[in-house]
Amino acid sequence: MARITRDEVAHVAGLARLRLTDDELERFTEQLGTVLDHAADVASLDLAGVPRTAHAMAVTNVLRPDEPRPSLDREEVLRSAPAVEANRFRVPRILGDAP
Repeated sequence: MARITRDEVAHVAGLARLRLTDDELERFTEQLGTVLDHAADVASLDLAGVPRTAHAMAVTNVLRPDEPRPSLDREEVLRSAPAVEANRFRVPRILGDAP
């Protein structure tokens, strides 16, 4: 049994402003029907006692702790820059004239 009709697919395509050929309407009706059948299969599963999860596997933070530490010396970094202006890196303008 089809879970979605060709007319419903055409209606949704129209709402999305998609122009579908007759072949595409047939193909998408079949494909969407398969997806909806699978969703119905999943919805019919007995999940009593199964805890809700956000991920199928346990996820842990793989980043290092965010702890303050000394950074690079500004003067040393600016000495190695190709161009410096007003104690900052000077880079070429890329967005045109300033307002």
